[in-house]
Formats: sequence, C-alpha cells, structure tokens
Amino acid sequence: MVYRDFQDLKLSALGLGAMRLPVVDKDDSRIDEAAAMEMVDYAMEQGINYYDTAWGYHSGNSEIVMGKALKKYPRETFCLATKFPGYDLSNMEKVEEIFEKQLEKCQVEYFDFYLFHNVCEMNIDAYLDEKYGIFAYLMKQKEKGRIRHLGFSAHGSYDIMKRFLEAYGKHMEFCQIQLNYLDWSFQNAKKKVELLDAWKIPVWVMEPLRGGRLAKLPETEAKKLQKLRPEEGVPAWAFRFLQSVKSVTMVLSGMSNMEQLEDNIRTFGADRPLDETEMETLLSVADGMLDGHLPCTGCRYCVSHCTKELDIPMLLELYNEHNFTGGGFIAPMALMAVPEEKHPTACVGCRSCEEVCPQQIKISEAMADFAQKLKG
Repeated sequence: MVYRDFQDLKLSALGLGAMRLPVVDKDDSRIDEAAAMEMVDYAMEQGINYYDTAWGYHSGNSEIVMGKALKKYPRETFCLATKFPGYDLSNMEKVEEIFEKQLEKCQVEYFDFYLFHNVCEMNIDAYLDEKYGIFAYLMKQKEKGRIRHLGFSAHGSYDIMKRFLEAYGKHMEFCQIQLNYLDWSFQNAKKKVELLDAWKIPVWVMEPLRGGRLAKLPETEAKKLQKLRPEEGVPAWAFRFLQSVKSVTMVLSGMSNMEQLEDNIRTFGADRPLDETEMETLLSVADGMLDGHLPCTGCRYCVSHCTKELDIPMLLELYNEHNFTGGGFIAPMALMAVPEEKHPTACVGCRSCEEVCPQQIKISEAMADFAQKLKG
C-alpha cells in the first residue's frame, strides 16, 4: 500500500469511501452489513487506514455500519472521517445535535477528520452566517480534541471555494474535491487544485472514477490506453492520473463489492504517475467523452428532495444513454419496468432537486427534454 504524509500521520493513499457500500435488493438504505464488514476487514488487513462516511450516506445508515465495522479495531489503527450535512439547509441550526449524534452512531469519542460537507452555491451564505454558529462550534470541538483535523468538501464553483477560503481558509487543513481526468477541464478541477495549492491545503479526492463511469471505456478508447500500458486496466488509469497530481494526498473510492476493493488495492500497491505522452492521451480520451453528457455521479441527494420521489440518477443515466445513442431501444425498454408515475413525464419542474445537486445539473430541463424525446 502506498502511503502519504499528512502532518504527523502516514495515511494510506487509498481511502475507503462509504457512500456506495453493498446493499440488499438494490435498496440504497439497506446496507448488506455482513458484506460491508468483510470489506472493512480486508481493507484493514491490506493497510487501508482511512475511512470516510457522512450523515446522509445510505439514508443515514452508513455511519452506523462503519461504526460497527471499525469498533473491533484499536482506535489508533484507523482514521475516521465524517461531515456536517450542510447540503440540507434545514440542518444549519442543528450542528451540535448532529455532531453528538454522529459520535454516537460511529461509536467513537472523536473524529480524526471532519468536514463542512458540500460547500456550494446553495449553502455558502448559510455556512458563512455566524448566526448558525457552525464554524465556531466545530472549532470548539477541535480545541477539545473531538475533531483532530478540520476541512471541507466542495462541489461548488471556483468562486464559491475562493469565498469559503477567504473566510475560513487559514483554519482548513485539507479540502475534498471532485477530481478525475474527466473533470480536470469539465468541472475546472485543475484551477481548483491550483487554488488549494496557493493556500497550501492538501487535496482529498472524491469521485476518482466519476461514479463508475471511468471504470469502463469504449473499446477504441481503451485500446489507446492499453497500447501505452498493457498491464494496466481501465480503472487503474484514473488512479494513475491522480498519482500524477502532486498535491493529492488522499484518494477516496466508494467501492461496492470485494472485487472492486481488491482491484483498487492492487493498483495502490505502487506509485506509477503518468508521463507526458500518457497524460496527453488520457486527457484526449476525456475530451471525447464530454459531448452532450450530464455529469450525474449518482450521489442521490436529489432523490430525497424530489416531491414525486423519482429515481433521478437512474432517469439521468437513461437520458444520457438515449442522447448518446440518438434514441434506440435501451431507455424505452428500461422504463417499461418503471411505474408510469415514476417516468420523466412525472417531473413537475419544481426544481427542489436542483437546489441540492452537487453537479448543478438542470434536472427539470433534462426531464422535460427526455419526456419529449421519448414521446417523439
């Protein structure tokens, strides 16, 4: 396992993200606890010492399961990270209540890493509003040793990150951003990394495989990469890209089964950054993938805010497929198994989902366009 230095710690370069744990019957709220614990045991055995969860993952059950899974290990043998759920504005007045509950759910007396979650356009004003006391409370917990390292995650724009840093940057020890070779240009990740470098804040990575989209590539694109590194699988290229970004300290991967975990651990058995030719080739592959696709990562924040309880990530995936193929049978066939009241036509355009979308997707417009294309 490759390790990175962070202050007085040596962190495994690969962290286990607990947003996409194995589930029962495809129900995101029902974690397969036996399978999840088996994965944690294997991760610990193989040297992973960083585990990332959050209040909202798996409908609030991720923290509980991770607490159970890690309870058997000496506290000093792992680092646990969780986050204040500011992606939901109704939580802003509940920082103390939520923090205390998180300690209880995770069965720990302190968090090694704690984050302001999902700093973005929707919540920046509230995060910076002193009346909520979020920053003051978290700093107090740090003084008490209940938070060892304080940072933030950001899905917002460069300007939003800059605004947050101007307010709290001197107190932030790390920042978690969506970073992968597709978003290097698409979501302005390169400029965000440069901003964090200027603040001397190390980078934590989320969505290294962009919700699994970079785990598979069209055959023609995969062959371009295979020609350069015959021994590397497609997912490994995403991680090698991140090993090429000097300020990246932690790469979080939300692994859903043992096969993914084993594969990623093999990749992180070595540090193999890309050379110039490999980097140019990979970024050209990314350029070819960006035509017309919506950048949904399947985080499912939108689902909890949909007044019609639509499975928005699934519908957006079908929408991208329908657009990519110029129509075809796949999307209509898949929708045959979905009740009509859960089709894109059921969207009422209230935009509640858009207020919490980390990718800032215009979901209501996509649903209307999808409905029209299906009708056509």
